[in-house]
Amino acid sequence: MLIPRDLAPALVVETLSGAPYGLSLEKPARFSLVCFYRGLHCPVCSNYLRELDRLTPDLEKRGVTTVAISSDTAERARQMSKKIGAVNLRIGYGLELSIARKWGLYISASRGESSIGIIEPPLFSEPGVFLLRPDQSIYYISVQSMPFVRPNFQEMVQSLDFIIKTDYPARGEYIGAV
Repeated sequence: MLIPRDLAPALVVETLSGAPYGLSLEKPARFSLVCFYRGLHCPVCSNYLRELDRLTPDLEKRGVTTVAISSDTAERARQMSKKIGAVNLRIGYGLELSIARKWGLYISASRGESSIGIIEPPLFSEPGVFLLRPDQSIYYISVQSMPFVRPNFQEMVQSLDFIIKTDYPARGEYIGAV
């Protein structure tokens, strides 16, 4: 189980820009926001990523870099980028499911055609959102077993103002006896 304040697992994926995304290469002023999404087949993901793309400049003003990553192929990632009209958001692809599992993401098996008529991959990861400090330690974790009810990015932008102002610590770090 991942614990806030511990180091995040290694993460390297290709991106549509041609430059690989490597967590160890990120140099955010305050945080890296890593958004794992299900893939092109998911209509909830497209709306969610559209919102993250829209808010990425606001996050950048607060010292936060962003990336959205799935286990999709490059072609499916390109289709998702086009579908959401990505301008600001880096899109990573080819996430190995063994790495997804190290990040605590749930893995689902295909049920065939999704509600929008796109075939699901045989296996894919469910969503997760992580905020990571520049030293790659985990600050915030949200992992879902379903495509629904995800963290609100507008609320996250507002929360970051409080976090930055008060130097609010990562919570959920206690692993002793209860």
